[in-house]
Amino acid sequence: MDIKTPIIPPHQQFVKVAAPQELDHQAICIFAATGFFLDTDTYWKNKKVLPAASENTLDENGFLIESKPWFQWHYSPRDISFETALEEFTSLFEQIVGEQAKENKVILPLSGGLDSRTQAVALAKLKKPVTAYSYSFKGGYSESAIGREIAKVCGFDFKEFTIESGYLWPKLEDLASINQCYSDFTHPRQMAVLEEFKNMEGVFSLGHWGDVLFNRGAPEGTNEEDLLEIIIKKIVKKGGMELATALWQEWNLEGDFESYLSERITGLLKKIHIKNPSAKLRAFKSLYWAPRWTSVNLSVFEAAHPITVPYYDDRMCKFICTVPEEYLADRKLQIAYIKQQNPALAKITWQDHRPYNLYTFEKNTSPNNLPYRIANKLKRVLRSKMGKPYIQRNWELQFLGMENDEKLQQWLFEENLHPFLSKPLIARFYNNFKAVDAVKYSHPLSMLLTLAVWKRIID
Repeated sequence: MDIKTPIIPPHQQFVKVAAPQELDHQAICIFAATGFFLDTDTYWKNKKVLPAASENTLDENGFLIESKPWFQWHYSPRDISFETALEEFTSLFEQIVGEQAKENKVILPLSGGLDSRTQAVALAKLKKPVTAYSYSFKGGYSESAIGREIAKVCGFDFKEFTIESGYLWPKLEDLASINQCYSDFTHPRQMAVLEEFKNMEGVFSLGHWGDVLFNRGAPEGTNEEDLLEIIIKKIVKKGGMELATALWQEWNLEGDFESYLSERITGLLKKIHIKNPSAKLRAFKSLYWAPRWTSVNLSVFEAAHPITVPYYDDRMCKFICTVPEEYLADRKLQIAYIKQQNPALAKITWQDHRPYNLYTFEKNTSPNNLPYRIANKLKRVLRSKMGKPYIQRNWELQFLGMENDEKLQQWLFEENLHPFLSKPLIARFYNNFKAVDAVKYSHPLSMLLTLAVWKRIID
């Protein structure tokens, strides 16, 4: 059997390989540090994921015989004007969005950013029937306010959802079944409203990965030799290196985790034959981060309705390889597209630069933004003094408070997970979260929860 994977696969496809049926502890350490499995890794040595942009041959028993790339990321910038690049993007993006939607109704998640706003422009222009929605954290920034404005300008139906505290616990086992524990459980907030999704009608149009394709890949002035350090800083979460090192030592693995991670990333970078550091970093992310991190929780949307992902389209990836970096940097193409095709949407607040919009965001520097920043800070402080903390991160809804803590302890400590996870190791990171630094240790705690649930499921 032959299987060809897309340039950015929206699904993980698992295959068997000739190896012992043993846990891949090294791979799990990387998962603990970063929140995703690297390259083709899984929990098991004899189970792999098919690589992105590859042609694969399997035997009749599902074992992988051969895998070879059919596409390689490259940087081949054409000598074109920005206006030409914008025209080409406009034509290609609207073609992809239209073809993916077909005659279906469209369900569009709207955030305060640019990716979904770009989709909104195309869908409105193509006169597609759209139900848009946004969700906000209870006690957090009202992202729905921006989404509602965008929907109103475009003439879309609009729904607003609030993500409540502790939504995870009654849905945790369902989520584990959906994403197979290949992602931590505190990021897919869409799980909180899955039943509401099922009551909607249409196909999802998801804006994932636009912010990577249509932005500079690496900071200005980056050299190729800087990429390893940049990648490690980017993918390793706060507290992730400490957790992975602790697991590495507990499982008595040879060498040390940090060296192993560096060697793996260096090896993968060598396979990307691009000189431009920015383009090379974007290619690395698209090969190894998008399929193993971003794509994993697309399955939550798919549990309700079929999904479409315009920025994942092979044609879009090929287009990106030919656009000069200076046109991709700082979201220039998306900003120009929105301003040109729907100026009213460009005037709505850009969440990352609030209170500014796409015409004024360059003013988001001191001292221009000081009044807003001071007022926003005072609002958060006042809420805190009133016993209403300002929620900014999903883990705060899952791990803070007595009821959440009780559920968390049940999953972490009620069963003996040794030798996979020892109670002293779990207790160390749990206590650090409670008493030392909740922000730093929220990721390790989330990963330990994920691993604990996975172990219970397979047992």
